This record gives sequence, C-alpha cells and structure tokens, in this order.
Amino acid sequence: MNSSFFTAAVGAAQQQLRLNVQANNIANVNTYGFKAQKPTFASLMYGNVNGVNNQRLPRGSGAKMAMDGTDFSGGAIANTGRTQDYAINGEGFFGLYDPTSGEVSYTRDGSFTLSEFHRQKRTEDGSEAELDENGQPVMETVYMLSDGLGRFVLNNRGAVTEVTDSEAKQPVGVFDFTNTDGMTRTSENRYIPTGKNGQVRFGTGTVQQGALEVSNTDLAEQITKVIEAQRSFSYNLRMVTTSDELESTVNNLRS
Repeated sequence: MNSSFFTAAVGAAQQQLRLNVQANNIANVNTYGFKAQKPTFASLMYGNVNGVNNQRLPRGSGAKMAMDGTDFSGGAIANTGRTQDYAINGEGFFGLYDPTSGEVSYTRDGSFTLSEFHRQKRTEDGSEAELDENGQPVMETVYMLSDGLGRFVLNNRGAVTEVTDSEAKQPVGVFDFTNTDGMTRTSENRYIPTGKNGQVRFGTGTVQQGALEVSNTDLAEQITKVIEAQRSFSYNLRMVTTSDELESTVNNLRS
C-alpha cells in the first residue's frame, strides 16, 4: 500500500495533538502565572534515495509532535491590592513545600493565602518541647503562607514562611535553575524540576506584593496557530483521500 496513507494519517493525528496544546493555552489566557506551551515537531524517519548522478537525496516519512515546551517569558503584572498576592519581576519561581510528601514544586502563580498549622510548642530557647502540668505536649496554632491546597510557600532562606503579621510583606523566596527547559508541568500550574535542570538556586527576580503575573498567552498568536493546525489537518485528510483515489485507479487498471 502507498506509504502516503500512513504519512498523512500520522500527520493528521499530530496536528490534533497540536490543537490540544493551543486549546489549552487559550483556555488559560486568564489564569494567573500560566506559561504557554509551544509544540515542537520532529521527523519520524528519513531515508535516502538515489538521485541524478547518484546523488543521495533524503526522503521523508512523516513527522510527529516531539514535545510541548514551555515559554517561560514574563507576563504583565496586574495590581490586585490583596495582601497575600505576590508577583515576580524578572526570572525565577516561587517554591512550594508539601509537608505530606516532602515534595518541592515551583510556580509563577503567587495567589497565596494564610493557612492554620498546629504544632508542638517549644521552650523559649527552642531546645525542647513545652509540656503542661500533666506532662502533655502543649500545642500552638501558627499561620503559614500557603497556596491554599496544603502546600507552604518557601521564604528567602528556603524554609516555610511563617506569618506573624498578616499585613506585612513576607520574605517570600525566589528560586531558579540554570536550565528551565524540560521542567515537568503538573496540575495547579506547578512545575517539577528534572535532572537536566540542575540544582536549584536563589533567583534574581524581585517580589512585588499586592500583584499577580497574568498569563503570557498571546491570544492572537494562538488563534493564528489554531488556524494553521486546522489547515494542516485538512490537507493531511485530503492527502488520504487522494491516495485512496490513486490506489483505486491502479487497481482498476490491473483488473
């Protein structure tokens, strides 16, 4: 069977994946801290054929969406006036610590909140736990800067941010990596570093209170990309139809 069937079918399927990426970007155009994804295509397989004067000429066999990289360029800063909102001017991420799993993830979404945390109270010098008259541990309630989903925001020392004055600007930390390419995107607009990103370090960006970074999705660009993907999808399906007509013609000639 003519390989154009398979080339076109794969092309149509990959353009559908591309549409999914662009649809997700458009859906998050109003999501604070969202970073648009960029689909990247690569050749599936290439061979060589003999050309004029025995020159070796490349012959393509289709393409696929190799990855959907992330555009970490900065978005505009919107003032919200909300005390627990933070934005980063420049490069870097906020760090989020999950006390349940010990996982540290990173985000540009600084729409934080205050969360109660109950812990065992310690003596003034911090050397030992404080006990009541019955010898039981004394518990105290503290407030932590949180993402509202059980994760605590790391401060500029890499520890969780304990809040004693809810109106004051907190020492929220900014963290960065030598290479941000290939970070794993998770739910809630968070990122997990991989081995290729290197060791985490303190970032050069500055923190602005009472503001949030808006999505860096360019709506006009994304709609243009959607039209391109739709056209490419249509052309691939037309290629399948044309290949089918050619096969039918050949089969009729043989009969």
